[in-house]
Amino acid sequence: MQKEEKSAPSFTSKVGLVMAAVGSAVGLGNIWKFPYIAGQNGGGAFLLIYLLCVLLFGLPLLITEFTIGKHSGRSVYGAFSVIRNNNRWQWIGWLCMLATILVMGFYTVVTGWCINYLIDAISNTLYSSSDLTAHFTELSSNGPRMFGYSILALALTSVVLWFDVNKGIERLSKILMPLLLIMMIFMAIRVLMLPGSNVGMRFFFEADFSKLSPKVILDAMGQCFFSLSIGLGALITYGAYMPKHQNIIATSVQVAVLDSLVAILAGLIIFPAVFAFGVDPAEGPQLAFVVLPSVFEQMSLSSLSSIMFFGLLCIAAITSMISLMEVLVAFLTEATAQKKHSLDRHKAVLLAVVICVVTSSLCAFSLSGTPEWLKIGDKDFFTVFDTVASNFLMPLGALSMAIFIGWFMPESAIKQELRNGNRSTIHYALGFLFMQIVRYFVPIAIVAIFLNGVLSLI
Repeated sequence: MQKEEKSAPSFTSKVGLVMAAVGSAVGLGNIWKFPYIAGQNGGGAFLLIYLLCVLLFGLPLLITEFTIGKHSGRSVYGAFSVIRNNNRWQWIGWLCMLATILVMGFYTVVTGWCINYLIDAISNTLYSSSDLTAHFTELSSNGPRMFGYSILALALTSVVLWFDVNKGIERLSKILMPLLLIMMIFMAIRVLMLPGSNVGMRFFFEADFSKLSPKVILDAMGQCFFSLSIGLGALITYGAYMPKHQNIIATSVQVAVLDSLVAILAGLIIFPAVFAFGVDPAEGPQLAFVVLPSVFEQMSLSSLSSIMFFGLLCIAAITSMISLMEVLVAFLTEATAQKKHSLDRHKAVLLAVVICVVTSSLCAFSLSGTPEWLKIGDKDFFTVFDTVASNFLMPLGALSMAIFIGWFMPESAIKQELRNGNRSTIHYALGFLFMQIVRYFVPIAIVAIFLNGVLSLI
């Protein structure tokens, strides 16, 4: 089958694509979720299993999404149809679309939390409350306020997406991702100078294998999945914008390494700090919004530390929101291309914003407990969207992609993209290894994560 010509926009440089893909992968999962999940699962042992999961599970799925996107030159709407020359697999694109809409619903609200905390830190009002737990509870349950900050997050995202890919996403990613790494390195160095920080270092890097359990392994696999933003189609979309001669395997390795580096730097910032001040590292989701501000308050230049940390969270959150909304924009543009009322990029951005305003408003107001109909059973929309997307739709999307590329995508097409004109022995070996992993190991791993998510609800 002849590959169709690309109609999608394109990144203009290899560095631009890598920075944008890293921006997509690096998000609140690295800086907010990874540290508290690691803290709850023993530190060093979890880190080791997590890195193995990135190598054996995350990397093959990164390659999978890039390969599908680059070969088809399409968004998730048309990628599978182009490759198979029929519409039987188009449902995966709709699955990605639904998952992305739900993720944007709750993720936009969490981004609003980050923006609110950054503004509080800059205005020096973060520590005006004597009880940081009460401060976070009041903030998260204030529906109108959180909806307002969600709108602000969506506005910032849509401004970037309004421009062409190379002028918006690529240009901003080249600025924000190096800035993120520099800020994290600076903060890590500062925290490591605290008395007692070495205890946190040992907790994070010394693997206590007595802590290993099936739960730790499954949590590490699930965190790898969430951290790399696998199963949403964001990297299929970016793969469609990939420069023709860009090496997929090298790009995927770079994204996985940089994403893992950010997670490790987050651990180097958080664990030495919490141990230096005698705080329990297994505090859970409130670690970033309650525990760390209380730690920063006890440090010199507490306001600067808080500004930098919540600035990091905002950068990570916005870059991920950009890639998620780009999935919707590309989907809407392509799905309506042959229709009477087709959408250009600007109209697609506006429609994507409207969709996200609806879902984020449901999540923001449901946390306030009013009105009562903003619940499904005893669960608020925020929890329902998070659970359905993270525990069901994302694993199902990634499983479908792995099965598609492992068993249904023409092997000649896969070889064409992975070898990229290189016929060396190492490229043959890597291609063969990739096919075995994505056909057998990855589906088993995804099913394990899926079952773990189901059992957690029982």
